[in-house]
Amino acid sequence: MGLKTSGRMAVDWEERVNFDRLRRERLERATKELAGSELGALLCFDMNNIRYLTATQIGTWAYDKLIRFALLPRGDEPILWDFGSAARHHQLYCPWLGERSRAGLSTFRGSIAPEAGRAEDVAQKIKVELDARGLLGEPLGIDIVEPPVLFALQKAGVQVVDGQQVMQRARMIKTEDEITLLNQSCAMVDAAYDELYGAMKPGFRENDCVALVANSLYTQGSEFVEGVNAISGERCSPHPHNFSDRALRPGDPAYFDVLHSFNGYRTCYYRTFAIGSASRAMVDAYKRCRDYLDQAIALVKPGATTAEVTSVFPKAQEFGFANEEQAFALQLGHGVGLSIWEKPVFSRLVSLDHSEVIEENMVFALETFWPASDGWSAARIEEQLVVTKDGAEIITRFPAEELLVAGKRYYTAGGRLPTTRETQSNLNRDGYNPVAEAAKREGARAKKPIQLSQN
Repeated sequence: MGLKTSGRMAVDWEERVNFDRLRRERLERATKELAGSELGALLCFDMNNIRYLTATQIGTWAYDKLIRFALLPRGDEPILWDFGSAARHHQLYCPWLGERSRAGLSTFRGSIAPEAGRAEDVAQKIKVELDARGLLGEPLGIDIVEPPVLFALQKAGVQVVDGQQVMQRARMIKTEDEITLLNQSCAMVDAAYDELYGAMKPGFRENDCVALVANSLYTQGSEFVEGVNAISGERCSPHPHNFSDRALRPGDPAYFDVLHSFNGYRTCYYRTFAIGSASRAMVDAYKRCRDYLDQAIALVKPGATTAEVTSVFPKAQEFGFANEEQAFALQLGHGVGLSIWEKPVFSRLVSLDHSEVIEENMVFALETFWPASDGWSAARIEEQLVVTKDGAEIITRFPAEELLVAGKRYYTAGGRLPTTRETQSNLNRDGYNPVAEAAKREGARAKKPIQLSQN
């Protein structure tokens, strides 16, 4: 084990996360990628990219609003336009930005009347900064954008191109401090799964599970619980990617994905359980799901390719889907950092023909799925890992080598009720039915004449 799990507080007697170094090294990576590209500047509306460039953050309510934007010109420092008073706050509390934190606003997701000219105002702000640096004739890379802003930039004479790949390449290799934060984030989910394992029982609902996990993570200091998938019983196959108010029942499979952020750094972390007991079909599905995952992990090392790792994943047709697009994300790998989907990607849909080389200090998740032969159960497991110089180190550590059974253990007159059993009791008798045998005996006695005593 090469990674250390330090406390999450900052202290003077031990170096843990060095935030000054984190900010500096992230910006250095983005600046280097920009310098090696054809772009004159990068314009980012994605809040994760903005955070990577500027080390600023506002409430998670803003993730889908596209109201903030940051410009990274070639050879210069980033400029941030933020939401109202947040810009002033950054000036006071983010000395690495200073006066480069300014107020700005886009279209409020279209709710501001187009005649108000917000899109044109954004375009003008960007044009002025590009022109001042002699970059107006160079391509401007953008990650995501509202159509009115895109059209306004083009009308202002700015050549707009895709900037996603530059930012994805910058974020693909993690710094020392990013890896520390990702490890800490996973450790928080370890604890949440431990609480969940102790709470699950018949009658506990999927939404109860989500509430418990969210409460555990926020209590530990999570910045944002992005989502908790909670899927149980017959909802397990096919995977619905959500949660409901379905109550857990004895013998149910139940799998979960926990996605949260600590200091910006995410988890994507599946585990599967059985409630009280598991059927033989479910046990077999779990073993197969685990086997595919372990085969993939064993191939991870610097210099290997995403195609090599993906090659051990089963084909879509082997588990009930017509093609790889229909089965996408069930056998998957993806980078994890400030967001849960980053480079590199591992999928039979794209990776076999468009492979990428695995490098040291990449952090990604590998996840597998297998439907049980009973037609409704399924297993889902995911491990998040750091690529080391000679392999991989797993940072999702809640036990998953075998299927865990949660809930109360039951005892019969003959001893402990097996944890591998069918959900329907009549299917657990191994062909011997003492009730039926007793009925036969009673019936035979009933046919005999009653002998009255001669007293």
